[in-house]
Amino acid sequence: MKVCLLGAGVTGITTAYAFARDGHDVTVIDRHAHPAAETSFANGGQLSYSYVAPLADPSVLRKLPALLFDRASPLRFRARLDPSQWRWCLAFLAACTRAKSRQTTTELLGLGAYSRALIGELVERERLSFDYARSGKLVLYRDAQAFASARAQMAFQNRLGCDQRAVTPRECVSIEPALAAQTNRLAGGIFTESEASGDCHAFCVSLADTLRDTYGVTFRLDTTIESIRTRHDSVARIETSRGVFEADLYISCLGVGGLPLMDLPKLRVPLYPLTGYSLTVPAFTSAPRVSITDTHHKVVYATLGERLRIAGMVDIGVRGMPFAHAHVADAHVADAHVADARTAVVHDADTRAAQARLRLLLSQAEAFLPGAGAYSQAIPWSGMRPATPSGKPVIGPTPYHKLWLNTGHGALGFTLAAGTAALLADMAAGRTPACDPTAFAL
Repeated sequence: MKVCLLGAGVTGITTAYAFARDGHDVTVIDRHAHPAAETSFANGGQLSYSYVAPLADPSVLRKLPALLFDRASPLRFRARLDPSQWRWCLAFLAACTRAKSRQTTTELLGLGAYSRALIGELVERERLSFDYARSGKLVLYRDAQAFASARAQMAFQNRLGCDQRAVTPRECVSIEPALAAQTNRLAGGIFTESEASGDCHAFCVSLADTLRDTYGVTFRLDTTIESIRTRHDSVARIETSRGVFEADLYISCLGVGGLPLMDLPKLRVPLYPLTGYSLTVPAFTSAPRVSITDTHHKVVYATLGERLRIAGMVDIGVRGMPFAHAHVADAHVADAHVADARTAVVHDADTRAAQARLRLLLSQAEAFLPGAGAYSQAIPWSGMRPATPSGKPVIGPTPYHKLWLNTGHGALGFTLAAGTAALLADMAAGRTPACDPTAFAL
């Protein structure tokens, strides 16, 4: 079967791998000159298979004043005159119930466990180079009440097959000595030994090379998808800046930038961008080896080889900064022309908002792990994560014959990509998927 993948981010690359492994003739189309040039470029680097609880949670309702008025809030909302934003927000608030949150968590945990097994097999089989480390994850709490809630969530998740344990502040430092200065500020932590970390961009570049060299996948990069042409409720062809492509199956792995292409009469994909931010700094020898989440500020830390990745925050309604990272060829270094986090030029309201978030992220990292890296050399990044109101990705067929979706992973793209790709390949082959695909249907 001829399969055409739209998008060369982590979901597109892993989907290409799943279909190529099944022997299909696969073509990947992307507007950038290199894979993983947007949302997958500099994300948090954590493969958090056991931390998939959705953003839509009852606790969000109590935090609404902070979301609207506190500039330092980890989750912020900026209203726009955009009907799609308000539709998404209303659906998001409707999903903020205990029952829906627990159901979504259960479904995502199953998908996460499947993805963990697949990534392990993939790394072993293909010998990819992306600073992969199975060093575990430590989630830290400074507030006793928040820690108590975390232990309750841990007990719920352990009943579903997770293997997590609550640890004292001293045990946190024993697991990760880089936290020694934080001992007296901590209420405790949740440690998950099975979690991993890695450079998502390097993963995509390395896997793309393998797809070309070993599996014969065709990449049409630097190619803008201009339109999806339909005929009688079926996709007839894809029109691009470099010609027309026809296939037996088209799979859209596009993020929010692809929404205009999905604007078809019978199709509404419930996506909206959640903008996140990251900094990448040269790591010192005292940088943490375990990946860390500081829940107080909602900031994650992952050491990727000789670099420390610091990522966090969620902005609804801020479009991020137009960094020139799309043309970076090296998987391990950012564009030399990208401005320093402290001095980037401000062009518009979105850029000013994003710049303020990056400055805040930098100050929080310097205060939390002051000896972990060369913060004066921080390389900033922001990206728009395509998210659904429920927090679940959208996987599978659309009302249009031959057009399938694999999108909407939010902040869990790297974590869930292998699982969602395999689900699609199983569905196409008529195999029984490892997870129930109806939970993620459009």
